[in-house]
Amino acid sequence: MRNVIFAINITLDGCCDHTKGIADEELLEYYAHLLRGVDLLVFGRKTYQLMVPYWPDVARNRSGTKAEIEFADTFDSINKIVFSQSLDSAEAANTRIVRTNLRDEILKLKKEQGKNILIGGVAIPSQLIELGLVDEYHFVVQPIIAGEGRRLCEGISLPEKLQLKLIESKIFKSGCVALRYLNQ
Repeated sequence: MRNVIFAINITLDGCCDHTKGIADEELLEYYAHLLRGVDLLVFGRKTYQLMVPYWPDVARNRSGTKAEIEFADTFDSINKIVFSQSLDSAEAANTRIVRTNLRDEILKLKKEQGKNILIGGVAIPSQLIELGLVDEYHFVVQPIIAGEGRRLCEGISLPEKLQLKLIESKIFKSGCVALRYLNQ
């Protein structure tokens, strides 16, 4: 069975706003490595539209640093699913829009053959956390106190607290810390 992996940058005060953090070469290499272990990316509309067309354009135009191009190439090559009721069409060729029940679709995808599934953003992952469908968590903690912004898991109700097991950590030169947890 495929695992659902959630990865996100988060500030010390819990903000998940992508504009508040660090995106240096070392972090891009970390995320490119993570992407190589999956064959499906799952987003909601907002996160998808933040990522596409930006990263496919970097891959196509070869614009950016070596790490940005490597991340972009890897990102662009992976199949994507966007959960959306409002998106009419997807810009990336290897993207499918899904309008059905999130829980049922993820359970179906987990049973399919393939590498792991990576989810990104805040809304869809929060719903999947609430449903107990996230198997692994990658938090890259940024050495920043943002003071404002969207927080992970706002408005969800867990039936019980999640007990996670730390299985890996990495400290970056920037002061960011990557924490990898398994759901127990």
